[in-house]
Amino acid sequence: MAGLERPGVGRLVPAAGQPHPGHGDLRLRAGRVTAPAIRLAELRPEAGELPVRGCLPDLEAALAAHGAAVLCAPPGTGKTTLVPLVLAAGGARVLVAEPRRLAVRAAARRMAWLLGERVGGRVGFTVRGERAVSRETVVEVVTTGVLLQRLQRDQELPGVDAVLLDECHERHLDADTAAAFLVDVRAALRPELRLVAASATTDTEAWAGLLGGAPVVESADPGFPVEVRWAPPAGTLRPPSGLFVDPALLAHTASVVRRALAECPGDVLCFLPGTGEIARVARLLDGVDAEVLQVHGRAPAAVQEAVLSRGTRRRVVLSTAVAESSLTVPGVRVVVDAGLAREPRVDHARGLGSLTTVRASRAAARQRAGRAGREAAGVVYRCWAEAEDGRLPRFPAPEIQVADLSAFALQAAAWGDPEAAGLALPDAPPAAALAAARSVLEAVGAVEPSGRVTGRGSRLARLGLHPRLGRALLDGAERVGARRAAEVVALLSEEPPRSYGDDLAAAWRAARRGGDGYAARWRDEVRRLERQVPGDNAGRSGRSGVTGGGLPPGDDAVVGLVTALAFPERVARARGGGAFLMASGTGARLAEGSGLGAAGWLAVAVADRPAGAASARIRLAAVVDEDTARTAAAHLAASAEEVRWEDGEVVARTVERLGAVELAVRPLRDPDPVLVRAALLTGLRREGLGLLRWSREAEGLRERLAFLRRVRGGDWPEVSDEALLERAGEWLEPELSRARRRADLGRLDAGQALGRLLPWASGEAARLDELAPERLTVPSGSRVRLAYGGEQPVLAVKLQEMFGATRTPEVAGVPVLVHLLSPAGRPAAVTADLASFWREGYRAVRADLRGRYPRHPWPEDPSAAEPTRHTAARRRP
Repeated sequence: MAGLERPGVGRLVPAAGQPHPGHGDLRLRAGRVTAPAIRLAELRPEAGELPVRGCLPDLEAALAAHGAAVLCAPPGTGKTTLVPLVLAAGGARVLVAEPRRLAVRAAARRMAWLLGERVGGRVGFTVRGERAVSRETVVEVVTTGVLLQRLQRDQELPGVDAVLLDECHERHLDADTAAAFLVDVRAALRPELRLVAASATTDTEAWAGLLGGAPVVESADPGFPVEVRWAPPAGTLRPPSGLFVDPALLAHTASVVRRALAECPGDVLCFLPGTGEIARVARLLDGVDAEVLQVHGRAPAAVQEAVLSRGTRRRVVLSTAVAESSLTVPGVRVVVDAGLAREPRVDHARGLGSLTTVRASRAAARQRAGRAGREAAGVVYRCWAEAEDGRLPRFPAPEIQVADLSAFALQAAAWGDPEAAGLALPDAPPAAALAAARSVLEAVGAVEPSGRVTGRGSRLARLGLHPRLGRALLDGAERVGARRAAEVVALLSEEPPRSYGDDLAAAWRAARRGGDGYAARWRDEVRRLERQVPGDNAGRSGRSGVTGGGLPPGDDAVVGLVTALAFPERVARARGGGAFLMASGTGARLAEGSGLGAAGWLAVAVADRPAGAASARIRLAAVVDEDTARTAAAHLAASAEEVRWEDGEVVARTVERLGAVELAVRPLRDPDPVLVRAALLTGLRREGLGLLRWSREAEGLRERLAFLRRVRGGDWPEVSDEALLERAGEWLEPELSRARRRADLGRLDAGQALGRLLPWASGEAARLDELAPERLTVPSGSRVRLAYGGEQPVLAVKLQEMFGATRTPEVAGVPVLVHLLSPAGRPAAVTADLASFWREGYRAVRADLRGRYPRHPWPEDPSAAEPTRHTAARRRP
């Protein structure tokens, strides 16, 4: 902001020597051309019937005392049309911000009609690419996006005395951001600027708090009674996912519309989630005795005009959420609500943003139902069961919580608050989403690593485009000319109809020659964007061929480059069979039969990843070559030595990458030992300790250590697979650092390495053979190996070698489980109490085995007999 300093986050102050604007009333500020004032007496009689008129004295008093107010007025009260005219009475200039272009035009037309004028006189409007204002305009309706651009150009909003933010409850990100900026401006620059946050259903106390304790003014509900009729479909429907809506629900919705036409008088307004569903239901309604109109944000102006005017015959209006608020569709007595809505979602890890279909909130359902009672008593048919109603979310998800925050982060940085910590937002932006947005902004050169906006970022913030598209416009104009860059960016800013196909170059040609509504809007946007390009680029025709970057002339090359500049993380190399790998690391696949299947590289403009799908689905892309991909995604290029465990072996190579896409690979002869060591550790953790050489002694040592850990604890190490793998870099050194391949691990003596884990520092290691001896001396004199694999140590020994032993051996205080073996080495008995066995069990064993092994001694009293390792024959003289 020229002439202003921003010393603290979220706080604007006049620069030194600059006068602070003083308080004032709702009058034109000095130096402005005086426009014809609006007098309430000249309004049409219908204005006097609007219910909001009853609360206007309270609103004016609140603004006089506090400068801000929250106006809670149900649909149909006149908050959008009468309140701005009242604020403008006496000559004040009023700005009305609406979330949608359709609502902007409708509100401006309605206010102009109340004055008996045409739009562009004292009431005008501005949307992206279209403006109808004059020197006489004192009430201007704009989109919240346009308001943000004006605030970024000049935070003081010169010439504006009051701002009405309409439909705050919808929680659009631009609207939340504009409200926060205006609160900032009022606090530091223009305390006399009046601010009204208007809504039909919202958390008034929260908004009052954001506006500094502003009063809440409520208007009476003028609505006529609306009867609710529950009309759930029969059978089970598949839940919505992504853009998928079960065709059975659409067929049911169409049947409910037919039922409503038969049961109720008046026009029918049917709410559906998107344009595709509207078109499908329109086809299902073919032949009904009514005019079927389709209204959505992309509908041609003539259709919008027809919807907002009274028809000569009965009508069915199929609409997205644009008809929930801000405009009245005359003649409607019936609403059919399919119960769905579209909300933005973004996959930050993959850089994919899309719309997803969700259940409409209860607040949205109330708004929709209210449309049936604007002019008379009405009926709403809800296409779900009454029992489901209580399970619907109370309010729609705030866009700041679910959407791509790149544009918001740029707005905040350009405002001087990169972290958005000082902004009066209803909900704080999620930290992860804001960090992802900051990464995008750094990549396009809009912010410094500190988050501070760059000069380029300030320019991007004023373009009225997503930062990615702004980058494509500015950088693309330098290479292909302003006109061609603008044409491609206009394609990217509003996705072409599905009928244009998935090839952006073909869609570009279709838009050029098309006579449909999309092509008309596209041409308007092209003209707007071309004017946004700096003068040194705007003069290029863009039709004399591609300049810079080594690209050959032609539409395919141009559209590919500009698309890649917008979405560098989505340049993708073919894997075969219609599959691609994006630089972001996301796999993607073309639809069956796509004409793009033969391309080696693509710049993906639109892709989504259906729930449960292994890869993204490419819906719109342009063919590029490798040079173009390298040019657009230069910041993702890297060359590095890679040493990793792959297919059971250490692989060392030098790799040139474009993000996740490998461009060139060469073997690496002398890899960094540190990287080799890391790769070997990865191999161990993937494939397990079986890669090492485990002798019988090593296995035994591990079992002894596990036993001591279990019975003694303390400093004795944990030797489970998980623990040993976790500490592999510790106990396998220095052998591990000398290893270079899998075979070297197989030569590594695990037993010797395990000895490093013993508690040497405490001195306990010296007691290993005392506490858990490898072998135990038995009465015969033999040293017999102990097995530590079970809960108790096991001593497997021939029965005759234990003669004379009346006390069971112990290890670390734990009785040994003695397996007494027959002369053939087979278990004859198992005991942990030798004395008891000699008394009670031996007799049965002796009777069973004496006949089979007569050459071995079988004394009557084994507890007093001499132990022996030999047969009876060898003991004879």
